[in-house]
Amino acid sequence: MTQDHETQGEPTIIGWREKIDLPEWGLKRVRAKTDTGARTSAIDVADIEELEDDEIRFRVVYHHDPEKITRWIHARTVRKSTVKPSHGEPQQRYVCETLVRIGKVQRRIEISLVSRKGMLCRMLLGRTALDGLLVDASRMYVLTDSKRKPRVIDPVLEHPSEGAEA
Repeated sequence: MTQDHETQGEPTIIGWREKIDLPEWGLKRVRAKTDTGARTSAIDVADIEELEDDEIRFRVVYHHDPEKITRWIHARTVRKSTVKPSHGEPQQRYVCETLVRIGKVQRRIEISLVSRKGMLCRMLLGRTALDGLLVDASRMYVLTDSKRKPRVIDPVLEHPSEGAEA
């Protein structure tokens, strides 16, 4: 549920870009772009491994430059989804559920796991995550502080010069 101005009858305004937290996954200040064209949110991941009982293990890619920073996450999948991205080829994606915090707004959302290499934002916030919020496409960081540096708990640093994949 949200904890914001919605209870007072005023919609909460969100910028087209915000820094979000995924506290259950130990991620803070992830740069996210709002995407009203996407139903489900998406986050940049690598190395998805299937485990038992609908659980998976994957690395959230937190940063690409100057070095790749990732964090291993264990999560239960809620479903698999077939998505047709803008490049046209349908993809099968795992979808997990977790808590998202955008400023004082907090709710459970579904997130599809996909490679977003080359994209400026590590995450997209889709329509279901934005439910009840009003997106101001002319503003960034309305609910969050743009100066807050990205932070991940227990990161894995990879140095391409040492042979890790970029």
